[in-house]
Amino acid sequence: MDLISHIKNLLLGLGIAGKHLGRHAITIQYPEQRYDIPEGSRGIVVLLSDKKTGELNCTACELCMRACPTAAIRIDSHRDENKRKVLDQFVVDNGLCCFCGLCEEACNFSALKMATKYEFSCLDKDDLTWDVKKLQEVGLDVDYVDTRKKKKPKAAKPASDKAAPTKPAAPAKDDTETAAEEKPPIADMSVADKPADTTTEVADTAVAEPQPQPATDVTTPTEPTEEKPPSSPETPAEAPNEAPPEEKAAPKTEDKKEGDQTDASA
Repeated sequence: MDLISHIKNLLLGLGIAGKHLGRHAITIQYPEQRYDIPEGSRGIVVLLSDKKTGELNCTACELCMRACPTAAIRIDSHRDENKRKVLDQFVVDNGLCCFCGLCEEACNFSALKMATKYEFSCLDKDDLTWDVKKLQEVGLDVDYVDTRKKKKPKAAKPASDKAAPTKPAAPAKDDTETAAEEKPPIADMSVADKPADTTTEVADTAVAEPQPQPATDVTTPTEPTEEKPPSSPETPAEAPNEAPPEEKAAPKTEDKKEGDQTDASA
C-alpha cells in the first residue's frame, strides 16, 4: 500500500511539471538577472532630500521613531536659537527592522520612504546599522512625491499710485516780474487760511456786533425823597402821618439862626 501511494504522488508531481514544459521560464538567474521591484514595495528605509536644495526633509519630529514597533529607529536632535529642532543623528538598525512601513505612514514631511532596494547583506551585523549619512546617500536616487505643505509667497501689491502727469514748463519771466515776486507779500490771511478756532470766532463776532445804547430819560429828574426812619415799636400805628419831634424842631432852630444873623448885621 505504501508503494502504491508513493507512485501516485510521484505521478502527480510529474504531471504538474509536465504542464510547464515548453513554456517561458518563471525564474531568473540571480545575480546576473534581477527583478524590477514595483513601486510601493517595502524594502530598506532611506532618508529623502529636497529636490532643489539637496537638504534633508526630516524635521526631527520623532513621529517615525514612536511609530516603530521594534524600536529600530533612533533620532537625536537639539533646538536652535529660534527654538526649532535641528537633526543631529538618524540611525536605523536594519537587523531589527520588520519592514512594516509604519514609519513611512507616520511621516508628514516626506522625510523617509521604504525604497525598492533589498540588497544589503553583509558579514558583520554591525554593518546593518545605518547612520544619517548612509541613509541620505542611498536615498538620493529614490523618486518620491513631495506632499509637504509649503507656504505660498506673498503676492506683490499692485502699484495704485499712478505717475503724475508732467506739467509744461512755465515761460521765461521779465526782470520786472521777478523783482515784483521778490518783494515780501503783505500778510493777508483769509478766513479760509485761518485755523479753525471756535473760541476766537465767537469772540470776534461778539465784538463786531453793535451793542444797544441805553435809552435817555427825557423827563425831569425828580427830587430825591427823604427816607423816613423806621418807626419805633413805641409809636402807635394809628398816626403814620405825624412827623417825628426832631423834624418839627428843626425849622425853629433855622429861624433862630436867621434872627441872630440879622441882629449882627444891624
